[in-house]
Amino acid sequence: MGKELFGTDGIRGVAGEYPLDQATIFAFGVALAHDVTSREAQPEILIGTDTRESGQWIAELVAGGLGSCGVRVRHAGVITTPGVAYLTRTGTFQAGVMISASHNPYRDNGIKVFGHSGFKLPDAEEHAIEQEIFQVVAQASAFPSSQPVACDESLACEYLEYLLSTVSVSFDGMSLVVDCGHGASYRLAPELFRRLGATVATLCAEPNGRNINLNCGALHLETLREGVLASHADCGVAFDGDADRAIFVAKSGKIVDGDGVLLASARALKASGHLAGDTVVSTVMANLGLERALDRERIRMVRTAVGDKYVLEEMLRLGATLGGEQSGHVIYRQYATTGDGMLTALRLLEIAHRAGVGLDELTADLAIYPQRLVNVRVREKKGLTEVPAIAREIRRVEEAFGPAGRVLVRFSGTEPLARVMVEGPDLERVESFSASIAEVIRKEMGA
Repeated sequence: MGKELFGTDGIRGVAGEYPLDQATIFAFGVALAHDVTSREAQPEILIGTDTRESGQWIAELVAGGLGSCGVRVRHAGVITTPGVAYLTRTGTFQAGVMISASHNPYRDNGIKVFGHSGFKLPDAEEHAIEQEIFQVVAQASAFPSSQPVACDESLACEYLEYLLSTVSVSFDGMSLVVDCGHGASYRLAPELFRRLGATVATLCAEPNGRNINLNCGALHLETLREGVLASHADCGVAFDGDADRAIFVAKSGKIVDGDGVLLASARALKASGHLAGDTVVSTVMANLGLERALDRERIRMVRTAVGDKYVLEEMLRLGATLGGEQSGHVIYRQYATTGDGMLTALRLLEIAHRAGVGLDELTADLAIYPQRLVNVRVREKKGLTEVPAIAREIRRVEEAFGPAGRVLVRFSGTEPLARVMVEGPDLERVESFSASIAEVIRKEMGA
């Protein structure tokens, strides 16, 4: 059962263009209204946005579709994706809608949907909503209408209070540099850490609608690293546009990504008896070094397809309490139903505080294998291994590596990209092999 609109992380595209054109967005609101009213007579839906200039008009179109079917809407304003998930599951909301394209440039936007459980919708429900969207658009007799929505700032405050309640230590004396990526965390994150006692230097917390993720945040760590080194801070943390992921910079300038967070968290949870099944769930992108470091601790690592949605599905199937991605999405099931960058920062800093060490010491034994990820823009997403030249090149590299390395070639779930990941013990070979596979894909399928 394929889906055309929903990818691995909701509906995403260029704001104003299909599938984020006005008609489709309004139809989404109508379809979601029908979905929730089938379970509850007078439902209420929560909507939140990140800082993109298109966020407000998209939210108002969604609200227009919902309102045309009698569904009430509350708008949290600028808030993180995990904030919407938390409020949806703890409030009276039948569903939550987050308007965000995460780490993408400002021209892009997206629509993510959470059920009352706080989990992203299952594929079957997304498929049903998608089919109704097509029907609504096809039968539309009038231009879609927006519904103004006023921001209720108490909702973001409620989420912030929850995050604070999860911490049992003080961060007094800790110095942090926080890069908000001009995104959804720009007010919440600095306040969170300051209220816990940390001294906070804030970067990229002046959104203008167009600078979200622009050379800053979790995908661009250069400025954060410079800030940590220049100020001799204990740690730096960078969030992406909707703050569902976090990447860290240790005092030495060392980058600590999701793999490092998973190792430190798994050890701490196992020591306290809270690592269910002594198991961590990650993805095919997790570094071999993480798998081997966990193995030394007698902790099993289970891999899934890329996407925090799939990590969570496997966590629920196994009853696991910890999972995440190298990209910085980390899920702590004791506290959340989705990756949460600010929650991740709290957990990692709390672990370091209790151990009396910094992030350098906390991740010192994580030996990272050289890994290269090359993105190739493609014309269409047809089977990569069905193209003979691509299949031959992948097979050649795999045979050359043997068991010492890994090759992963896949399509992005949110962009027209083929992603080539090569990992092995020798950097020169890793770079050569990743480049050769990418070149064949570019020649055969490049846009």
